[in-house]
Amino acid sequence: MVKKPQLAIDTRPWRDPAAKPFVRIKNVTKKFGDIFAVSDVSLDIYKSELFCLLGGSGSGKSTLLRMLAGFEEPTSGTIEIDGQDMTHVAPYNRPVNMMFQSYALFPHMNVEQNIAYGLKRDGLPRAEIAERVRELLALVKLSDYGSRKPHQLSGGQRQRVALARALAKRPKLLLLDEPLGALDKKLREETQFELVKIQETLGVTFIVVTHDQEEAMSLATRIGVMNQGEIAMIGEPTDIYEFPNSKFVAGFIGSVNMVDGVVTEDEPAHVRIRSDELGCDIYVGHGVDCAPDQHLSWAIRPEKIMLSREKPEGIHDANVTRGMVEDIGYLGDMSVYQVLLPSGKRLRVTQTNVTRGNPDAITWDEEVYLSWGDSAGSVLTV
Repeated sequence: MVKKPQLAIDTRPWRDPAAKPFVRIKNVTKKFGDIFAVSDVSLDIYKSELFCLLGGSGSGKSTLLRMLAGFEEPTSGTIEIDGQDMTHVAPYNRPVNMMFQSYALFPHMNVEQNIAYGLKRDGLPRAEIAERVRELLALVKLSDYGSRKPHQLSGGQRQRVALARALAKRPKLLLLDEPLGALDKKLREETQFELVKIQETLGVTFIVVTHDQEEAMSLATRIGVMNQGEIAMIGEPTDIYEFPNSKFVAGFIGSVNMVDGVVTEDEPAHVRIRSDELGCDIYVGHGVDCAPDQHLSWAIRPEKIMLSREKPEGIHDANVTRGMVEDIGYLGDMSVYQVLLPSGKRLRVTQTNVTRGNPDAITWDEEVYLSWGDSAGSVLTV
């Protein structure tokens, strides 16, 4: 008898309507004088998530984090953690710890003493403190560095000591404010994966504030994109990148080509958009909530556009245009092409460099065709 393969269980609680949120932010507003730093934000975060609040300067992400920590009180709204109302609870009475961007290590203490500081203040037995510190040093891969002072450590090592100290009291919720901001690019990329492994090992709920889109995409189970004190979109990294809900989100996350157009066909199974900027029609192979003659925007990522010297067959006499290669940026793993269209519009196209030293690669001042699939872009009405 052949057994049927078992379907994988979806462990993402945010996809389960019956799942109970671990952190629940309800209609939270924070005003400083007449300025709204956070405006009517509602957000559910689930146990063991690594949730990222992503936004530029002044978007409200750090203010929201400080309200979760208890360093700021909401002007209105409520904050619940693990089913308990924490809106007006003092920071030291919350099951929460916070790791700051500066790490804030005590320079006169060694690594072990820094990690043990909060445990000693709580009056834990010496043997229990020593065991907890040993466990955390092993977790952050610093077992041989316990006697060193912070100035004897690299930036990445100091970051891990700060993380171990924040985890020492076993908080239910750990808040991280730009945790990798002080590291150089290569070390930041390496540390991102270490941070994810540590979070998965412990199962502690992490909320990370960052302005770095790549960092959020690498770390997060879900991302909340913030803009002017509001949540612009919440979703898994693939949803945020591939299916943005607005021009702001599409433009904020990664690189994107945005063009304007007018709807000429609006059918349940497809939409056709006339774009003077592209010099061709855009055929979208699915229905869109729009109306004939509606002006809207269409966004496509640079890697979704194909370049060729020969004209490819278009889809329904659409989705193909031409232009001249104006500039090329070689980034090693990929090349970035800037293509000038007859309308004056410039499109950014990326191609992976799969062939080493390709002599047939498209080069400067070549006339090229640009084409894309009928589901390659996103139609944006806001």
